[in-house]
Amino acid sequence: MSYTALYRKFRPQEFEDVRGQEHIVTTLKNQIRAERVGHAYLFCGTRGTGKTTIANIIAKRTHRTLYKLNATTASLQDVKGIIGDVGTLLAPGGVLLYLDEIQYFNKKQQQSLLEFMENGSITLIASTTENPYFYVYAALLSRSTVFEFKPVTAADVRPAVERALALVQAESPLPLDWEEGVPDYIAHACGGDVRKAMNAVELLYEAAPAEEGRLRLTGSDAE
Repeated sequence: MSYTALYRKFRPQEFEDVRGQEHIVTTLKNQIRAERVGHAYLFCGTRGTGKTTIANIIAKRTHRTLYKLNATTASLQDVKGIIGDVGTLLAPGGVLLYLDEIQYFNKKQQQSLLEFMENGSITLIASTTENPYFYVYAALLSRSTVFEFKPVTAADVRPAVERALALVQAESPLPLDWEEGVPDYIAHACGGDVRKAMNAVELLYEAAPAEEGRLRLTGSDAE
């Protein structure tokens, strides 16, 4: 089992399954229910707090085709290529563009996004791990609804860890169990990063020695 596969299988598919961002989820659910989804959102916060997950759910709930770009490698030509799909069979319900790490677009590139935001060609969700008020062009910022993703608490991470453990348990070719304190330790040690917690679960599983045809995940191994 690969880490990517585990995280993708674990990724919440509905708002109700997202942990730790209730202040964002409630607002977005109300907007979608009222069919008042905006043309631009800016998600800011540390890694592993649910930014990509919520973008996926918005696209699903609003029946938009989701495109993902990372500003570290993408260009405006990539954005224009996506705009070309608006109104075609590739995007019959419209386009939602998720632009990760927008701080890597320079001012001119960010300015160019305004054209697409203004004419409603796309719903833009930009994300950043930096302070958007320092790294995002003011005109773009003023046209976006800014959501701050908070670090997920250990109490909210624990159910996610338990779900991940249950997943590897179900797919393990050998019987698998774990000591009682393992989920709590991982939940507290991951620092509010759910993706990091999934990585820890998989590493712990893959490193577990087989004893008498069984696998057991221990607290000392987790440490």
